[in-house]
Amino acid sequence: MRVMPGPAVRPTSDRVREAIFSALGPLGRVRVLDLFAGSGALGLEALSRGAASCTFVESDFRVAGVLRENIVSLDFATATTVLHTDYRSALRTLLFKEERFDLLFVDPPYKMLAQVEEAAATALPRLLGSGGLVVVEGPAAAESTLALPVVFRRRYGTTLVTIYVEESDRGEHSAVPGDV
Repeated sequence: MRVMPGPAVRPTSDRVREAIFSALGPLGRVRVLDLFAGSGALGLEALSRGAASCTFVESDFRVAGVLRENIVSLDFATATTVLHTDYRSALRTLLFKEERFDLLFVDPPYKMLAQVEEAAATALPRLLGSGGLVVVEGPAAAESTLALPVVFRRRYGTTLVTIYVEESDRGEHSAVPGDV
């Protein structure tokens, strides 16, 4: 998989990506939203593990081009959509289209984490299906602040991974193992 060289992309490390997918367990035919896609590593990994589809959001034109190349090279073109826009516009578009997802990856530039969580918080109830999961990757020094139940939280060096679950109307939630 290609990654755009330079500071435009900070790919999730192999160790962190492995830990995330180990915590998520079997994915089945879920619909995925990769909000800060970069090279597409998280969304493409989800597709390789059986996800039904992935919508990638990437604002940088050059990075989106590399992402599209990665999608084609892994033969996932029919299961993907790439939105070349910023995350706020993408959220508005997805809400307008009444799109729903089962799994959402939020891995913004670390300095943007608080503002991204604030913007995403209002959209989550309409974007996520009941029992849907939100995986937030941020700096170890910052605590993610989404107002959802935490089912997994662990530090990996300078990275903090937190997995949240959107509670269902019946009070059930996804069976993600956790070290909260």
